[in-house]
Amino acid sequence: MSVHPVDPEEDSNFDSASSMNSVEMFVDNSGGRASLKHRYPYSIVWTPLPLITWFIPFIGHMGICQENGVIRDFQGPYTIGEGRMAFGSPTKYWKLNPAKIRQSGVTWDGAVHESCEVYKGRMHILCWDNCHSHVAYALNHMKYNGCSSYNMVSLCFLMLIFGKYTSFKGFLITWLPFAVVCAITVAIVLAVNYAK
Repeated sequence: MSVHPVDPEEDSNFDSASSMNSVEMFVDNSGGRASLKHRYPYSIVWTPLPLITWFIPFIGHMGICQENGVIRDFQGPYTIGEGRMAFGSPTKYWKLNPAKIRQSGVTWDGAVHESCEVYKGRMHILCWDNCHSHVAYALNHMKYNGCSSYNMVSLCFLMLIFGKYTSFKGFLITWLPFAVVCAITVAIVLAVNYAK
């Protein structure tokens, strides 16, 4: 994974097309305080959901990024986030290839925008019409890789298989709580069996 700190306002040679080739971090120095904004062009991003991911580590919150890497996610009823995910910075990303769009006349950003417009008018239902469904809508609209049947279950497993961790810290944030829960469970089971 390559991560390059760049300030697009200071770098006159900054080329937005180069963002297709790598995951980039842009540093924004406006307002006197540097804030880190993660950018993942042409990617699906994922972050853990508190409590839920601790017990089932492949279930989390998902978003899809625009061509410029800005994250868009279905954060709740009638709410689409832009730039920041509802539950923290991404810990995993899955870089996709815009050349695999099979719907003629549809661009990556066009499909993401359409998905966001549709989901601005939808109620968020945790186990049915959720952040994964929002991402699936965009992929289905563009017929990514010739497929128009993406859904929340398929995306969950595709992210598990093809997703890459944003950093070692991202790996720890994803798996450490689950490991702690498992260790506590094993300790309790051993203590109960020892007490017999």
